Amino acid sequence: MEFDPDARIDHGAPLSPYRQLAGILAARIDRGDWQPNRAIPSESQLVQEYGLARATVRRAIAVLVDEDTLFVVPQRGTFVKSKDE
Repeated sequence: MEFDPDARIDHGAPLSPYRQLAGILAARIDRGDWQPNRAIPSESQLVQEYGLARATVRRAIAVLVDEDTLFVVPQRGTFVKSKDE
């Protein structure tokens, strides 16, 4: 499914908010908003930007970690994984 990197969360859509957010974040990475080995915004910033609960944001990040798009460094943040790793 293709996501618009500038989309907002549609709470009435059949796709769950965490899946929508994961798609939006992946689209923003593909667009080049965040470079490989650079941090994405913090959970708190994403909560504010998208109006979601922290648990929803964490679940979206977990999806992207499982898909090998992001990686987490404890006490440092969540980073974009390099495509050639």
